Amino acid sequence: MGAMIQKDDGFDAAKSEPAIRFGHVSKVFGGVRALDDVSFEVGRGEVHCLAGENGSGKSTLIKIITGVYRPEPGAEMEYFGKAETSVTPNSARGRGIAVIWQDLALFPEMTVAENIAFDTLLGIRPRLVSHKGMRDTARAALAKLGVDLDLEARLNTLPIAQRQVVAIARALVSDARLIFMDEPTASLTQAETDHLLAVVRTLSAAGVAVVFVSHRLAEVLEISSRVTVLRDGRLVGVYQTQGMTQSRLTELMTGKTFDTVVGARDTAANRKVLEIENLTRRGEYEDVSLVVRAGEILGLTGLIGAGRTELCHTLFGMTRPDRGTIRLNGKVLTMNSNRDAVAAGIAYVSEDRLALGLVQPQSIADNLVIPVLDRISGADGLISRRKKGDLVRKWLVDLAIKTGRPEDAVATLSGGNQQRVALAKWLATEPKVLILDSPTVGVDVGARAGIYKIVRALADQGLAILLISDEVSEVHFNADRILHMAGGRMIGEYDPRRTTLHELEEAVYA
Repeated sequence: MGAMIQKDDGFDAAKSEPAIRFGHVSKVFGGVRALDDVSFEVGRGEVHCLAGENGSGKSTLIKIITGVYRPEPGAEMEYFGKAETSVTPNSARGRGIAVIWQDLALFPEMTVAENIAFDTLLGIRPRLVSHKGMRDTARAALAKLGVDLDLEARLNTLPIAQRQVVAIARALVSDARLIFMDEPTASLTQAETDHLLAVVRTLSAAGVAVVFVSHRLAEVLEISSRVTVLRDGRLVGVYQTQGMTQSRLTELMTGKTFDTVVGARDTAANRKVLEIENLTRRGEYEDVSLVVRAGEILGLTGLIGAGRTELCHTLFGMTRPDRGTIRLNGKVLTMNSNRDAVAAGIAYVSEDRLALGLVQPQSIADNLVIPVLDRISGADGLISRRKKGDLVRKWLVDLAIKTGRPEDAVATLSGGNQQRVALAKWLATEPKVLILDSPTVGVDVGARAGIYKIVRALADQGLAILLISDEVSEVHFNADRILHMAGGRMIGEYDPRRTTLHELEEAVYA
């Protein structure tokens, strides 16, 4: 985690004219000061990082810059050399400011060309749509990024990485000169992330400034020239990323020091809980064999196409293997659905918390009890309010989930607390095996430490855990053993106590 980042991106903040310059920015909501006298500046063509934990004020600052919120009196605002006293979303767009939020705000049923050229269709007067014009506009925007996509493909058929490119291309069509990217790599594989960072460098070379907001600190330090750190609504400072370490940046963001040590233990003598032998599903994975023991955290890592998530889907009954055997506590399992997996004692926390892990509009309490409705229902089939309340209170306390009321929508929680709800939801089923697929995606560094602590405590209680992540450091510091998967096959096994993080990263990224 403390690896030094050495790079030369060629950007000199002292010589660059500012794209935007904000000073003395404050914002109060109902007596709560979300921002307190913050300054923020981004150079033209600069790739800049805005860092801080959830609740630090990052989103509030972005919404002030983009005209969604008005700052308190006394703020100084300057866009491309021109001072402003009042900004609206329309005027901010007119000045070349664009935001690509984590949910992308695209139209899944529309084509690539229609999504990219959408803003050109807007206007006061109705008019006929030129499909050729849309395609030409979209093709030109993608060409600026050095990307070629099927313009007639519907967006919902594309992987998330290509949807990110569509969102960036749409911003370019609107003549964006400064683009904010909110958690752009949260759902991407390492290879997809590398491609997106290459696109960002292309934008920077063309003079477009980019502000990166991400919890993945390694990529933040790799791609950006400077980082502005916020904590509790205040400016901690602006730092050069040359020579910055992840551990130092974490300290600046949280005000705390985290000891990153290998937590591996010897679990070889523990009872076998999950056994997989020669499991194969054509086109996804082949001859996969592994064992997860009671009280063990088995790490599984690998790059794009490794077959990690596809293996998870089979272990959770969502797909069926072509051949091979799955045993749980020595008994062969045949699963036709995820209901069979839950009944057998297998729980799965998906990497896609927004789409598969939680029902965002529903309450925290309802999300938590979804898998165990039969346990909290009476003989008449009606849910017992008492049993539901007792169960919800137990897990809110046990996992230290910070919430206003259990009746609040789960979407109101921070990423870290949403992930704790997703964990609680499956722990309520009292599983024998817990599969965690990228459990800290979109979770800030402070909250990550809390989740790792919970996972280790569960293992200490005897739960068998399969921890899957494309962040090599995550499995290195938190797993007892590590398996490396590539091209659908297991190709290596490592003991974190005898393998350095650098050695493991070299093996995985080779």
